[in-house]
Amino acid sequence: MKKTTLRGVATISFWADDVEVAKKWYAEFLDVEPYFQREYNGKLAYVEFRLGDYQQELGIISSQFKPKMANATIGGAVLYWHVENLATTIDKLKRMGATEYEPVTPRGEGFITASLVDPFGNILGIMYNPHYVEMLFDKLEAQN
Repeated sequence: MKKTTLRGVATISFWADDVEVAKKWYAEFLDVEPYFQREYNGKLAYVEFRLGDYQQELGIISSQFKPKMANATIGGAVLYWHVENLATTIDKLKRMGATEYEPVTPRGEGFITASLVDPFGNILGIMYNPHYVEMLFDKLEAQN
């Protein structure tokens, strides 16, 4: 396999004014506790979760460390996480206080996306992606 410049997602960074509250919210949504956390001036400032088939990292960082040029409104790049059931995941997120950013949108040939805004102002993209399923199946098959 040819190596490319961008090799894979290392860490996705989300911002929160209250990292402790965000930590609890994401731990409940993801059904996993963060594996790493760090304090700054006696207050929780960063937590990191490892997620999914490839253990990508989702970091929740105190808003006090946002880059100066960061946009104050919701927007920017959307990273989509593959989910097995889009409707179930959307329902859970909405029950937990997330709001719709982009509705369920068919993208052709089995690709379906949606995005929601978490209670902390971050866009959480979710999708059903048949290429992801195929890639994971191929990886598992090669291991056996």
